[in-house]
Formats: sequence, C-alpha cells, structure tokens
Amino acid sequence: MKELTAKEVESLFREGKLLNIIDVREAEEVATGKIPGSIHIPLGLLEFRMNELEKEKEYILVCRSGGRSGRAAKLLGSFGYNVINMKGGMLEWEGPVE
Repeated sequence: MKELTAKEVESLFREGKLLNIIDVREAEEVATGKIPGSIHIPLGLLEFRMNELEKEKEYILVCRSGGRSGRAAKLLGSFGYNVINMKGGMLEWEGPVE
C-alpha cells in the first residue's frame, strides 16, 4: 500500500496540486474540521459508495490517525482503485481545515 505522511500531503496541498482526498472518519470527527475540499465518506459506508469514485483518479485516504484510512486503502485497492494512505492522519495534519 502506498503511503504519504501528513507533512507530504500538506506540502502537495500548499503547492496547489489537485488532490482527491477522502476523509473516512465519522461525522462527529469531521465536524471538528477536515482538509479543505476533501470528500467525507465514513469507512462504514465506503464499500457502498465506492461507485461514486473514478478508478482513473488517485485518492488520498485520511482518518484520525491512519488506521482506518489504511483499511479503507486496502479495501479500495482490492477493487482496483489507485489509493494512498495518509500516515498519521488528522492528528499530524498542520495545514488548513474547514
């Protein structure tokens, strides 16, 4: 599984790269702030909503600490999606939030 640290993702974000970020945390967690432009799909719903994603795109998966997003990356990867897990999750994210 491909992984990037929160610092690496933040650097790409600040450079203005087009990032497809999926936040797999629960709604209460996302209410405390998420990466601007990220899509919220809770881990429990990901299998049912993956048809909303495009296999040609690369997705960065985010959660609180990197564990759930790692599981999400394995799930999507097993269906042929191009995914990257953000290690450290939002606990290590120091960039902007909305």
